[in-house]
Amino acid sequence: MEICYLILLCIILKLADELIANAAYIGTPGKGILAADESTDTIKKRFSSVNVENVESNRRALRELLFTTPGALPCISGVILVEETLYQKSSNGTPFVDILKEGGVLPGIKVDKGRAVELAGTNGGERCKKYYEAGARFAKWHALLKIGQNEPSELAIHENAYGLARYAAICQENGLVPIVEPDVSVDGSHDIHKCAAVTERFLAACYKALTDHHVMLEGTLLKPNMVTPGSESAKVAPEVIADYTVRSLQRTVPAAVPAILFLSGGQSEEEATRNLNAMNQLKTKKPWSLSFCFGRALQQSALKTWGGKEENVKKAQDVFLVRCKANSEATLGAYQGESLHVKDYKY
Repeated sequence: MEICYLILLCIILKLADELIANAAYIGTPGKGILAADESTDTIKKRFSSVNVENVESNRRALRELLFTTPGALPCISGVILVEETLYQKSSNGTPFVDILKEGGVLPGIKVDKGRAVELAGTNGGERCKKYYEAGARFAKWHALLKIGQNEPSELAIHENAYGLARYAAICQENGLVPIVEPDVSVDGSHDIHKCAAVTERFLAACYKALTDHHVMLEGTLLKPNMVTPGSESAKVAPEVIADYTVRSLQRTVPAAVPAILFLSGGQSEEEATRNLNAMNQLKTKKPWSLSFCFGRALQQSALKTWGGKEENVKKAQDVFLVRCKANSEATLGAYQGESLHVKDYKY
């Protein structure tokens, strides 16, 4: 009995060490996450905007374009995949997971599918176990709240926070670093003060729930919204967004969390980069690294340049590399804007 307990304890400690190491690696300054986890419906909309048919071969071709861009992977610590992409191979037969690993990038997996999360200890971990065996080392679950006249309600905040905590516990039980993604939608006419207040309420509830579920914070990551005015309100300077965002994080996010990787939330590529850069230039307490977990804000110009045509792959990769380098610099507070220039590219 005592031997069995010691073996179990060794397994738990080894798993904890792996979770902590992987979370810390993803948060390495100078690197960030490429979110290539668009659902079939989401990517259909993006493909439609550039007249590309939404079929498996085109989805594979876009991901291969991104993953094989020369010079891009050193700027990336992790890539979030969907189940289809986790098992896909490149045109030469190499699994995408292997391409990423060889480039020093941890594969991740989007696990939210709009279903309720089962409690830790039940069969809710079967998918996580399967994804770990396929090579994934972290996961992502998105919870969205909208701001309205009487929204979000305390019930909505509580239920979403505890759903994220249950998901995080299941992930850690199965060796996956959970990215907790509490997202306050940019949709609406609210000002930046309202966004800050709701963001702080949501984050505080999330960390209460994570603690209640005994989630090891050192083996987690946070992917929040930046604190901005609503999409129907006047824009503010990157320095203002940086000040409000970092202050909200200081008030709610424990120092045990190794990194915070922002979603772009409807911002343009350049806006997202400049806002991240402004945060990292702030001279204030920041016990976590501040980085990016961008999808559209990394890919949009590359997608437009590619347009589904093989002859455009090299140009599209050049454009993608520009965004990777720009955001890598922004994680260090060193983005100047010069790297936006790509010869013969029209923005």
